[in-house]
Amino acid sequence: MIGKRRAYEELLVVEARTGDRSAIEALVRLRGPRLLVHATRLLGDRDQAQDAVQEAWVEILRGLPGLRAAAAFPAWSTQIVTRRCVRIIKGLQKGRALAAELTPLIETEQPEPDDEAARLRWAIDQLPAEQAATIALFYLEDMRLTEVAIALDIPQGTVKSRLSKARGALRALLEGEGDDHEIH
Repeated sequence: MIGKRRAYEELLVVEARTGDRSAIEALVRLRGPRLLVHATRLLGDRDQAQDAVQEAWVEILRGLPGLRAAAAFPAWSTQIVTRRCVRIIKGLQKGRALAAELTPLIETEQPEPDDEAARLRWAIDQLPAEQAATIALFYLEDMRLTEVAIALDIPQGTVKSRLSKARGALRALLEGEGDDHEIH
């Protein structure tokens, strides 16, 4: 299924390069939701994420003719969204730091033990944004280490480190130890 989806996406990229409007629309429908989820993980705010993704699509479509390999599109487009999110975060950093100091921690309720997928999504949501984004791209988006590094605009060693930390934190959360340990 993933192979077929990637092949279809590559075909859309090739057709979109020629200006094929229907291919562009299909590409936005196919990749857009994934980019929005990624931006939401990074920003923690769906409205800001929608703005970031919308602005990123302008850049993506402008840069599409220069993209050398259609297979690179998922990582390349995610990298553009990541950079947009970084700009937003930098602009809001001071305000967020103050808000974080003033806002009490809100505990979320863990889902029922028999719903593994819901428990995993809950656990990923508990991770720091950079770990959640890294683990989601690697496991949920099925990107290779090099693709995750490109998508997040970080060195491959940092990807490995974040994956290791995220796996440990997920293990602790899913085994019930997350209640006693702060996750960083």
